[in-house]
Amino acid sequence: MQIQQQDIGLELGNSMLRLHVAKPAQPGPFPGVLFFSDIYQLGEPILRLVHRLAGYGYVVAAPEIFHRLEPPGTVLTPGGIGRLRGNHDARHTAVDDFDRDTKAVIDWLMDQPEVQRDKLASMGFCIGGHLTFRAAFDARIRASVCCYPTGLHDGVLGDEPTDTLQHCRSINGAVLAIFGSRDPHVPQQAREQILTAFATSGLRYHHLVFDADHTFMRDDGPRWDPQASDEAWAASIGFLGAQLSGNSSSASSSASTS
Repeated sequence: MQIQQQDIGLELGNSMLRLHVAKPAQPGPFPGVLFFSDIYQLGEPILRLVHRLAGYGYVVAAPEIFHRLEPPGTVLTPGGIGRLRGNHDARHTAVDDFDRDTKAVIDWLMDQPEVQRDKLASMGFCIGGHLTFRAAFDARIRASVCCYPTGLHDGVLGDEPTDTLQHCRSINGAVLAIFGSRDPHVPQQAREQILTAFATSGLRYHHLVFDADHTFMRDDGPRWDPQASDEAWAASIGFLGAQLSGNSSSASSSASTS
């Protein structure tokens, strides 16, 4: 599908959250997706993913996750000072503020006439994968795609430790977790810890492990893996379609290499 895109502002306390919205150009309604970036915010590699997802028939809303610390439109450059700045911003944002932003964007999606309010999902990468998992605590989220979610296993998120992984039972929807086997931020032990928590909680989940590095779906750096990225993308689209159409399956655990 061809898409339309726009930026809007949501006032949250003393801050303005810039929200990038992409949706099919043809009339809806369509399912809605809350889309979380990595620590570099909404640069071109992330926007390409946002727009690609919208082209499959979704209204996709992507917030700037560090809007309380960075001016609207700020894009951080991967590596070097950009990585340091992104990690600094992550450490200086309160977990409660991340959660407030999540609720605000879900509320916004619920208010849009072109969004099917009973078909909401979330998708995110790196820190955004962790935020996506937390978004699933909201009963309005039916499906979540968590791509190499950092800090999920050890509670590192925001300005203080959190126990995100201890709340699997709070999730009513289904989760797809995507990992890279060579990811130093979510190594094998961390993956096993995450998957054990999923399995013992009764969470409906699927997982995929690719022979890839961290952030392998980001197409602007040396860690990008086109084949693994395409396979992960196809799995994500299939998962979202199945969950939001009501053709969901029971909890399962699957692995893939590429």
